[in-house]
Amino acid sequence: MSKVTNLNQFRKQQARDKKRAQGDVNAAKFGRSKAQKSLETAREEKAQRDLDGHQRESGDE
Repeated sequence: MSKVTNLNQFRKQQARDKKRAQGDVNAAKFGRSKAQKSLETAREEKAQRDLDGHQRESGDE
């Protein structure tokens, strides 16, 4: 005998799979959370400040 399949469950599972795949595409496309973005921005600003702090001043010496 073959296994009985509930078509409603099959349809809903298929919709869930499609939605999850679209979510994965969006995650790859848009990437990071707000906290991750702000952390990266803060690190870039600190790196720039540190670099500027090590720069020699061009004076008339």
